[in-house]
Amino acid sequence: MAATYLPTLKQLQYLVALRDHGHFGRAAEACYVTQSTLSAGLRELETLIGVTLVERTRRVVRFTPLGDGIADKARNVLREAEELGDMARAAGRPLSGEMRMSVIPTIAPFLLPRILPRLRRDYPDLKLFLREEPSGPACEALSNGRADCVLLALPYACGEVTAMELFDDRLFVAFPEGEVPAAAGIRPRDIDETRLLLLEDGHCLKDHVLAACNRPELRAEATMLGTSLHTMVQMVDNGLGVTMLPGIALAAGILDHTRVAARPLDAEHPTRTLALVWRRASPRERDFRLLGDVLRQAATDQARA
Repeated sequence: MAATYLPTLKQLQYLVALRDHGHFGRAAEACYVTQSTLSAGLRELETLIGVTLVERTRRVVRFTPLGDGIADKARNVLREAEELGDMARAAGRPLSGEMRMSVIPTIAPFLLPRILPRLRRDYPDLKLFLREEPSGPACEALSNGRADCVLLALPYACGEVTAMELFDDRLFVAFPEGEVPAAAGIRPRDIDETRLLLLEDGHCLKDHVLAACNRPELRAEATMLGTSLHTMVQMVDNGLGVTMLPGIALAAGILDHTRVAARPLDAEHPTRTLALVWRRASPRERDFRLLGDVLRQAATDQARA
């Protein structure tokens, strides 16, 4: 019987990294190897299977159609291989080993400082690698196996995932000094659409705000230019308009040392729902649910503080 020569996981990892980054140097950095090592590994893979996967020029890395197809298959193989390790870890100590979590920018700076010290104290064997990115790229990373779980806000279509809802996060309207209404709550119809500042496209909080207000004209009239909630607060503090903030940001002190005041949104659905999501049938579901419990408790403690 003729010997069968199979690609190594390392060679498949190099191929997927080059597909993701489109550049030999950046792909090598992502794999923690030299560029020459990555290039040699890919040439060995092409020699092994007898086809060209990548067309190389001085300026452009272009995958052949077959190379694209094999890279997609390789990504699935790598994900399955990682899940073998996940199964072993799941059978051992809870919340141990490596875990890669993506967190959206309207959650990360306000909740993570609460949970990270607790995780280091209670689960010292957990190596949590964090990446802050908007919901779209985060869900893509989860689907492609670059992330194990994602902390985001619902509603958001994140693909074939299991979602653990953690808690509802109330929305507030933030006003500059001198413009704060006397009312305890702000009705959507009372918001001046010509003064409303929102995060730029790509941030799901913008969509949650617009859905909660249920005023179609807001999407057309609001100014969408903020890159972060801290930037939005600074613009409001300088009298440039009003904005919407989530409750976790207020609880974390985002308005400290400003002249900005916030009032709760008085609407039919004035909240977004924070959730931890992961790929369906993941062998680490027990770990993710335990992590979700830690996140929920941290938010509860923050609300009581």
